[in-house]
Amino acid sequence: MNASRLSHADLLMLKRWNTPTVYNGWEQITGRNAAAECFNSEETRDFMPQMGPMVGYAVTVVIEPGNPEHPRRNPNAWKEYRQYVAGVPGPKIVVVQDLDQPQVAGAFWGEVNSNVHRALGCVGTIIDGAIRDVDEMTNAGFKALARRLCVGHAFSVPVRWNCEVEVFGCKVRPGQLIHADKHGFLAVPEEDEARLLEAALFMDANECQTIIPAARNAAGQSLEEILAGISRAEAAFGARVREKFGRKGEF
Repeated sequence: MNASRLSHADLLMLKRWNTPTVYNGWEQITGRNAAAECFNSEETRDFMPQMGPMVGYAVTVVIEPGNPEHPRRNPNAWKEYRQYVAGVPGPKIVVVQDLDQPQVAGAFWGEVNSNVHRALGCVGTIIDGAIRDVDEMTNAGFKALARRLCVGHAFSVPVRWNCEVEVFGCKVRPGQLIHADKHGFLAVPEEDEARLLEAALFMDANECQTIIPAARNAAGQSLEEILAGISRAEAAFGARVREKFGRKGEF
């Protein structure tokens, strides 16, 4: 579990920005391969886009709804799993690996499970499988990024938890900071958390002070003037990024 969590105030500020904006900051500070790591490589679907982004720390669980042996092997699975979730400080996002995928046998999430997890401090889920009861989940204030919808629940019980999982082509460890919205999700490495908010705010402000106004103030200018203005703005954008992070930025 991450011992140096961000404050609730910082998490609320991160929640004000979409996930691509947070990514733009993260790629400037990380030592990881930002073109290939720490985000979903497969398409996700946000079933509650009107709720905006969600931010929280990962609690993890593996399921296999198509296997009827799991409820018999551990009849106390739900109790033990909920004790784990309850013991982790919030806000939390439940990251669920469904071993049945790409087939879907049943949904781990519905009205009841969403309300229970909301009571345990969870704000939503990323599940590489199915959900159901979308309206009721939304009413509970529980956001979901999932692969699809389905009707039944089959044998949806926790198989193992508090372990590394892989969802939508991205590995997630318990305690990782997650930022997610309709674009997908970013699983922030622990070493990058401390500078994440500052970097995201800087990159967003840099865009708003250079490239975007240069493009939007183009009315009445000739094509040559527009292109020259955009080139100057790109240069200013890159210079600010290099000064701040020692990197080139997007351009």
